[in-house]
Amino acid sequence: MGNCILRLLAVCCRAAGKLKTKTLMKYAAVRVPTILALIVAALAGLPAHAQLAPPNDAGVTMGHIHLAVNDVEAQKRFWTTTMGGTAVQNGPLSMIQFPGVFIMLRQAGPTAPPAGSIVDHFGFVWKDLPTTLAKWKADKVEIEQNANPNQGYVHGPDGIRVEFFGDPSLSVPVQMNHIHFYPTDIPAMQAWYAKVFGGIPGKRARVSSPGWIDCDDIPGVNLSFSQGKTELAPTKGRSLDHIGFDVKSLDTFAKKLEAEGIKLDAPIRQIPNSKTKVAFLTDPWGTYIELTEGLAPGTN
Repeated sequence: MGNCILRLLAVCCRAAGKLKTKTLMKYAAVRVPTILALIVAALAGLPAHAQLAPPNDAGVTMGHIHLAVNDVEAQKRFWTTTMGGTAVQNGPLSMIQFPGVFIMLRQAGPTAPPAGSIVDHFGFVWKDLPTTLAKWKADKVEIEQNANPNQGYVHGPDGIRVEFFGDPSLSVPVQMNHIHFYPTDIPAMQAWYAKVFGGIPGKRARVSSPGWIDCDDIPGVNLSFSQGKTELAPTKGRSLDHIGFDVKSLDTFAKKLEAEGIKLDAPIRQIPNSKTKVAFLTDPWGTYIELTEGLAPGTN
């Protein structure tokens, strides 16, 4: 597609070069808007290379959230029609695209919803939350909301519960915001994600009520840690089966993990008919994690 655009520009430049000055000005006034429209249309058909945030110094960015679901089509409708995502394809991988993350779906019989596991829920932020809420209510979407009109939860199939905030300063309609963990030892989890994935430790403001939440920031996502009262179940097998981080070089990253004494659950493998590589590991609290290289469409 990029080569087609360059050839189009070259042809136009050669044609313009044969015209006299007055004719050229007339030609430009008529043709340039048309040419620009063609270029914009062509670019609109290109894959969204920047859909994931640029990686940090550890070579890591947020990649995807993988759901194991009873009804793939019902989940697709929820994530596109209700939540505003876009269905995309990367070779054999079907995904729902949002700025900062992809949602991936797999047909399975989940053992339980996310609540009760170490990853309780995840959250998105909307530029125009009042309009979005009005649409959800008109569509009879199940919404959980308390006193704060700018925060709440939307309920999807398979017990998926997605926190929502409003932020009018966003440059996009909707964007990935956070993944919320409930460990019994917050400092240990915060330190582990900082060491392994280059997360930047800090605190973020609580939206539901006044206060602060311990966190690690990784490009594309905030990893939020609230105090768990008991040891919670692992994520694998539940409707939120695992979370995923995309890395610049999976082979290099795997060697780094090995040097730190962290073992992969299975060797690195390549997705058939693509250049995307994947591997899996489990954090010390039972969060199943997929590592990918080249997840976003267009990176291959």
